[in-house]
Amino acid sequence: MTILILGATGFIGQQVLLTLSQAGHPVTGLGRDTTQAGARFSAATWIARDLRTLQQAADWLPLLDGVTAVINCAGALQDGLRDDLVAVQRDAMLALQQAVATRAMPPLLIQISAPENLASAGTAFMATKLEADRALAASGIPHIILRPTVVVGRNAYGGTALLRAIASVPGVLPLVDAESPMNVVHVHDVAQAVVDAVEGRIAPGSDLVLAGEPTRSVEQMARFYRRWLGLADAPVMRLPSTLARPLSIAADLAGRLGWRSPLRSTSIRISGIGVALDEGRRTLTAPDPTLRLATEPAAVQDLWFARLYLLKPLMILTLSLFWIVSGLVPLLDPVTTSLRFGASMSEVTAFTVTIFTSLLDIALGLAILVQPWAKRAMLGMIAVSIAYLAGGTLIEPTLWLDPLGPLVKVLPSILLTLATLAVLEER
Repeated sequence: MTILILGATGFIGQQVLLTLSQAGHPVTGLGRDTTQAGARFSAATWIARDLRTLQQAADWLPLLDGVTAVINCAGALQDGLRDDLVAVQRDAMLALQQAVATRAMPPLLIQISAPENLASAGTAFMATKLEADRALAASGIPHIILRPTVVVGRNAYGGTALLRAIASVPGVLPLVDAESPMNVVHVHDVAQAVVDAVEGRIAPGSDLVLAGEPTRSVEQMARFYRRWLGLADAPVMRLPSTLARPLSIAADLAGRLGWRSPLRSTSIRISGIGVALDEGRRTLTAPDPTLRLATEPAAVQDLWFARLYLLKPLMILTLSLFWIVSGLVPLLDPVTTSLRFGASMSEVTAFTVTIFTSLLDIALGLAILVQPWAKRAMLGMIAVSIAYLAGGTLIEPTLWLDPLGPLVKVLPSILLTLATLAVLEER
């Protein structure tokens, strides 16, 4: 008999899978792309499925054979190119509940949700979470709902990664809503709560907030992370909340292109009210998560990650603009541009090559902005750049001596592309 973990490739899901496995439970992880997680946790069974395709009870039934418990660690912050909140957080979960109810011995369904008092931010994230939670509570099937506050750990993703990035800014801590409460819980304590639920130490039907003690402010957590990264303390630069608005608009647009920025409007709205304890809900408190983090000291790669986190979108945008502009400029006067090929190529051929390569540059510059296409676009940029260097050297080697350096400039472009490709992965 096995335990099925939904969203097992995510930050919480991977830790839940590892902790359950260490406790002796056979585990099966389900995720949209299980390639990397499967390599990390080869002892587990893996199923590559997208929750957006599991919208009917019949879709779930084959996945429940031999399953004693289902742990839902899946979720999405906001709708985007790769995410559909209604499909993932509501409809798929309602279908799962219906499928579980048909079993003669229904498995225990453990839902990793969020504190209910965050609903006051009025986000679709919480609305869809709560619809699934309330349906589960009324379903009559064995279940437990766990509501962790902000989850932190040795690794970082999303909002906690952004906080580390802010903490790494040289000489200053730029913060919006610095005094907002921020209760955090360590991912190990969340995973241990799941083990306790599976092994019967938490009663079925429980609906618990998982929180750490004490609650701190955003500023206090940023200062902690700054010390954790080995940096000297710095004064806080209190930024007006109005500054968050244009940032969230840009982040929401990036979300429509598949980029899951922690600056999207859902995060901004939640951070505006803060993540505090829900006084009206039973709470399972865990030890101070910063004490556990202090036993997991940062290394130089953590500082690299923190500082590259803010640079990564700028690197992608720079590459995009570089290639788009490189394609547009020759199109302003393609005839003159084609003359740079010299006598080695006929006028018609040179003109055709100019138009084709300009359009190719623009296409690659636009493609890198779409997250699912970004990796292939960058590989294309590298291949095309090498082709430009080789072709330019063969056709018109004097271009290497051109004062404007049209060929020389390709080399730093390739290096920037390689650096961006190296930090492209999100989890």
